[in-house]
Amino acid sequence: MEETDDIKSCQDKHKENTPKSSPFDFVIKQFQGKRSSSGKRKEQPSAIKEFFRGFDFGKSEGKDRREIEKTEINNSGDDDQSEKQDLSAEGNADEPPRLVSEEESPSGKERFNQFMEKLGKKPNTKNLDLNNCALSAADVIELASLLPFLPELEEISLSWNGCVGGTLKSLTVQLHHVNLLKVLRLNNCRLTAEDVTSLGEAFEVVPQLEELDLSWNSSVGGKLSLLTKKLQKGCKLKLLKITDCNLMAKDGESLDTALQHLAELRKLDISGNKEIGGGFKDATVHLASLKNLEVLDLHQCCVTEEDMTVLSQVIPLLSSLQKLNLSSNKNVGVSSYPLLGRLRFLPKLKSVAISNCGLGEESFSSLAEAALHLPELEILDLSWNKCVGGNLKLLWEALKLATEIQVLRLSSCNLVAEDLALLTLLMQDGHLARLRKLDLSYNNNVSDEGWAVFCQGLAVFKELSELDISLRPSSCRDCGMWFSELLAALTKLPALAELGMQRWVLSESQRKRLENFNEDNKRNIRFDC
Repeated sequence: MEETDDIKSCQDKHKENTPKSSPFDFVIKQFQGKRSSSGKRKEQPSAIKEFFRGFDFGKSEGKDRREIEKTEINNSGDDDQSEKQDLSAEGNADEPPRLVSEEESPSGKERFNQFMEKLGKKPNTKNLDLNNCALSAADVIELASLLPFLPELEEISLSWNGCVGGTLKSLTVQLHHVNLLKVLRLNNCRLTAEDVTSLGEAFEVVPQLEELDLSWNSSVGGKLSLLTKKLQKGCKLKLLKITDCNLMAKDGESLDTALQHLAELRKLDISGNKEIGGGFKDATVHLASLKNLEVLDLHQCCVTEEDMTVLSQVIPLLSSLQKLNLSSNKNVGVSSYPLLGRLRFLPKLKSVAISNCGLGEESFSSLAEAALHLPELEILDLSWNKCVGGNLKLLWEALKLATEIQVLRLSSCNLVAEDLALLTLLMQDGHLARLRKLDLSYNNNVSDEGWAVFCQGLAVFKELSELDISLRPSSCRDCGMWFSELLAALTKLPALAELGMQRWVLSESQRKRLENFNEDNKRNIRFDC
């Protein structure tokens, strides 16, 4: 009783001397708060005992102190575990939000998947295709932060995203994490001079890069050397495409210097750069060293007479060349240097495009003679060269030998009835057996009789899948006398999927017959209603 009275007395005195906001009240409130958070929780005297442990109230000497402490510790542990379970199940609004540990944060792979899903793309750790995704500058920076988690990446395509321009450095400084990268496409990305510089600096960390496409970035013009001067010996680039980048003559000269490091190059496309003319004058030595080059595209480059001198000497030395495009270069046809005639030294040529080159009879004759030595020729494009009309017979022997030819384009060549009759005879004699695409559009000089003869023999073009006989946009003619011949031939051409015949005037009954033919045979015959 005396011990109880002493404890009560001590508590009364403590209560009298304790201010309203005493630590004692705080502990009691905390304890009560925890008890009220769970109705199922057991009584927890351990908290109060811990508080009073510092006060000596004369514990019973018969009770071993160590045993008491051990029991309290065990009870406290049980109480803490019960409290954790309750808080986990119900939460506690009074506590601050729990910080996510490093182990619980999203992995790099999860972040990459979320990034791709945000853009509506399926995640692919080898081929990153983000063409035309309306990327923002923030997206490019976020993508750069993800590259360390994509060590197997081999292709990056960011074409047609204007916001890439000006932010490319954030990406290139991370490219060392993807040193297996083989393909980088940056078409129409509004690249800046700084972007070109940072890209050049990245060459050292992507030693496996095989394809680089910078097409339709106009600011590259005049700054190409910022890139090419960084090319190193042993560069593995196989494709370099810089179409329509506003390149100038000085860019052509810097590309010449870079060629000495591009021994593996297979495809070089600098087409559509109208100001680069005159930039090939020093390219003789290095261009000729591209022994593995298979595709050379120089169309619409405004090559000069001086350029033609160089190209006439160099192109015949490219022994592996398979595709050559010189279209839309007027000096090809009028140059005194016999480039076309020297194509005979390239027996692996499969595609020759000389559309709109201002060919004269002399240059056309040189080409026809060279074609006799091109047994693997598959594609021949002579469109928009008026001299072909009436002179197709010059190609007679070459076309007889061209057993592999599949595409023949003769659009706007001033063809006459005799030229179409020649094609028909070649087919009837078993030549041009593999021909699949024939473009005869915009040849308004062919007479009705010429079209009638052609349609009568059309059925022998068994492999033909595409045919275009449309007239020029400003023209309009009736096809009454040979329409029936055409329709009869179409039924015997199971491979023909597309036929263009715009500007030919059709009667109501003729239109209905073509519409029915399209529907019944699942064809695509394009005609004006």
